[in-house]
Amino acid sequence: MGFIIVAAAALVLALMMVLSPEIVHSALYFAGVLIAIAVLFFLMNAVYVGIIQILIYVGAVVVLILFGIMLTRRNILLG
Repeated sequence: MGFIIVAAAALVLALMMVLSPEIVHSALYFAGVLIAIAVLFFLMNAVYVGIIQILIYVGAVVVLILFGIMLTRRNILLG
């Protein structure tokens, strides 16, 4: 039952990520999706893969995306 709840949460977060008009919110929803996927790995007893998912993807890739967004001037993004 827990697997279905976490998978549904990952799907909702992915949908919110795609439909969000704010790019920072999309990046945070992306972090939520990656954390939900890591929880799915933990539920499947793939602990090592779940830890690597959190350390590499959530810890590095999302932070890099957020830094890239925050260092870009807003008027360039608006056109």
